[in-house]
Amino acid sequence: MSLGRSFTRLWMSQVLSNLADGLVIAAVPLLAVVVTRDPLLIGGLTVAQFLPWLLFTLPAGALADRVDRRFIMVWGNVVRAAGFLLLVLMLVAQLHSIAILYLAVFLTGVAETLVDNAALTVPPRLVERKDLERANGRLFATQSAIHSFIGPPAGAALFAMSAVLVFSTSAGLFALAALALVTLPRMLPTAHDTSGSTHSAGDVVRSIKEGWSYFWEHRLLRRVAFISASINFFSSATASLLVLLATGPLGVTTSWYGFFIAVPAVGAILGSLIAAKAVPRLGGGPVTWLAALVPAASYAALGLTHSVVLVEILMFLSAIATALNQIVVSTLRQAAVPDELLGRVTAAYRLIVLGVVPVGALLGGALARWQGTAATFIAAAIGLTLSAFVFASRVTTRGLKEAEEAGHTPKAAPLEPIPGTD
Repeated sequence: MSLGRSFTRLWMSQVLSNLADGLVIAAVPLLAVVVTRDPLLIGGLTVAQFLPWLLFTLPAGALADRVDRRFIMVWGNVVRAAGFLLLVLMLVAQLHSIAILYLAVFLTGVAETLVDNAALTVPPRLVERKDLERANGRLFATQSAIHSFIGPPAGAALFAMSAVLVFSTSAGLFALAALALVTLPRMLPTAHDTSGSTHSAGDVVRSIKEGWSYFWEHRLLRRVAFISASINFFSSATASLLVLLATGPLGVTTSWYGFFIAVPAVGAILGSLIAAKAVPRLGGGPVTWLAALVPAASYAALGLTHSVVLVEILMFLSAIATALNQIVVSTLRQAAVPDELLGRVTAAYRLIVLGVVPVGALLGGALARWQGTAATFIAAAIGLTLSAFVFASRVTTRGLKEAEEAGHTPKAAPLEPIPGTD
């Protein structure tokens, strides 16, 4: 059953932009190791990519309630296209500058922060309330399949042919994504959205503070945020270093690197599909433990062995556990937070969970330079295991259910198409 022409245009834009993102997931680290083998400089790429989430998440959430959301998404995709065109110009000029690579990644990260926050608010404007779950399910499935499964192998294959080709293709896809959004109806702020430009900067700040206060005073939301933040911290400390281990001790070739990192994406898709049955059977509490301990086991394997098969199996299982945890956390947040605060509370939550990423990447790169890449993965395994005992031990299935039952179920709570740990 069709969800309407406007939703189809949004969906097409998501297909194009997620494919563009997927291509560069593999291509950017591969370009980085061409420019430098310094683990600290390579880790700095993750800092440049996620620093915008730390700086702009809360303002972006408020902006999405006060500006035409179509405008934000269109120009955000245009900026992302420009960022990767900058890399094309760098390669054509044969500069191979790590500074330009940082700049391009940072610009696209800023645009992504704005686009993602706006996109989360769009489906209720395009489809009827009864179709929201189906609409957001389609968007989430598209993101998981294209961004994490199809894109990386294609990006690695294109990079093996030509670095210029992969980044120019990505820029073109972002431009087409922007073009698809131009035909959407305007989505100006409504009275419920606090009437846009009639409010002062002080009103915006107070609005942000209100959402932050609700989040921080909700103990269970705060605890699950700390767990997810720990998972993201150690993931970011090792993510940009994975290419060094894969193309080094593990012996993964450049053309196969995309398939190497696509295997966990299959696990994420599978985890999302089985979550409705698996989470009730396992319980939210045990899922929280698994989301930390299984990735810790994969880090240990990466640091201690050279077995590609063992590493892939553990990375696959880690992705399943992470996807299940994402469902647990999303359900808690949607059920426990009033609808009128959901956007701002979600932004506050994401500030904690994603704000640690640049810090983890920087520290991971520094540790790898000091003690070596393998030692960094071992340290991450130990750190994440300790975090599980500190934070996951305070989250129980009973506590999650009680918080959801006592909370305010929102009228429309769309799934969040966010890669990685929620």
